[in-house]
Order: sequence, then C-alpha cells, then structure tokens
Amino acid sequence: MSRWRPPAAASTALITRAGFERLRAELEGLWREKRPEVVRALAAAAAEGDRSENAEYTYRKKQLGEIDRRVRYLSKRLEQLRVVDTVPSDPERIYFGAEVELEETQSGETLCHRIVGPDETDARAGWISIDSPLARALLGKRADEEIEIELPGGRRRLAVVEIRYPENPG
Repeated sequence: MSRWRPPAAASTALITRAGFERLRAELEGLWREKRPEVVRALAAAAAEGDRSENAEYTYRKKQLGEIDRRVRYLSKRLEQLRVVDTVPSDPERIYFGAEVELEETQSGETLCHRIVGPDETDARAGWISIDSPLARALLGKRADEEIEIELPGGRRRLAVVEIRYPENPG
C-alpha cells in the first residue's frame, strides 16, 4: 500500500487582520519559545545514554518534528495570504468577513455565522470558511433572500435575516 494521496484542493488565500495576527503570533511563539524548549529537553534526553530505549528522546524528537512541520507550513502560508480589512463597496450583500444571521424557513431556528478564511474557522464561534458549501451558497446574497442547500445534516432552506460587517473587520 502506497502513501500517495491526491493533492488537497487549494484553499482561498484570504484572511482577516485578526486571523493573520494570530497565525503570526503562533509562528513567533513556536520559533522563539516552544522550539528552543523542546531542543533543550531533547539534548537532555540524548545525554541520558542509550537512545534506542529512551522514550523521552523518542518523544522529544517527534515533538520537534511536529513543531518544525508547523513552522514550515505557517512560514509559507503567511506569505500567500491576503489580508482583507475593509468593508466591501456593497455592504448590503454577503461577502468575505460578513456576519450573517440566517433562519431555517421550516423550523424557525436561527443561525449566526461569520465568513472567514479557511485558516481561521471556528465552529464554536460560528466562523465558517469561505470555501465551505454554505458560505459559497451565501456569497452575493442580500437580506430576505432564500437559499436551499444540501448540508451534512440534510437538505435545508435558509433565509438571510441580517448582514453585518464588523466595525473593525480584523
């Protein structure tokens, strides 16, 4: 069995100012604090002797590899990203950065989502990726328009109740 995997679909390279700053802070934290701490622990574990039976050495080596992998990813990704920190020219329509209040037409259930970049999604906060099927269906819609979409929970009919753009879009 090979380890080959088809390439992942390219994600949209948009991000809010706050999301960009969080990623940059994560990169700085990994590079300046976490990595040196793990390197010191790895050196201490290596000094204990036989590395083939040293679980601490094996664990720290794996941890260092994970940190280095994340640092490489963030370094490349931050160069690709385009920060969107302005309100669109037509704030009556749904675009990147919009906070959208939706209503399920049958049950009356209210949903609130913010459309953000794929690097800053947070399901608990209601932040959905601009690449998600729901966000794609919402783009360009106005308040009082309806969409019908197939979601993992089944087919849903949603009405756009309100569109807001944060004062500070970051």
